[in-house]
Amino acid sequence: MELHNKSASHAVFALRLHIVFVTKYRRPALNEEMIADLKDAFAHVLAEWRCTLLEFGAEADHVHLLAEIHPALNISTLINNLKSTSSKRVRGKHWNWLRHFYDKPVLWHRAYYVGSVGNVSLETVKRYVQSQGEDMRRKASSRTPPA
Repeated sequence: MELHNKSASHAVFALRLHIVFVTKYRRPALNEEMIADLKDAFAHVLAEWRCTLLEFGAEADHVHLLAEIHPALNISTLINNLKSTSSKRVRGKHWNWLRHFYDKPVLWHRAYYVGSVGNVSLETVKRYVQSQGEDMRRKASSRTPPA
């Protein structure tokens, strides 16, 4: 998958997040139909937030999202919206299945994982940042001071 920068009125950005949600008590509550519904729910919510679901994967007790996000949003608010909206949709449609796992209307554990994802390694970015200004310093050191 080739990823490109996006632009908005005053910004060029490439913000990608790896997000993981686990089911409450890590119970294996997700079946194939629910996983498909979750993918649709996540894609819909992200689109409403000017974001894109790039990849999605799931197992019976957790889901992984790779999302491209817009720089103007609050990540924790987005995460809470993804969790609450997906939970409501899936619980409404699949309550007969979920009631075998939960007595209350829950789906996700309150914790989550989110990490930034880039096209290059951290070491490459560190070297790039550290090298900023080298040309200017090199030129300044080779100049003779004015007389």
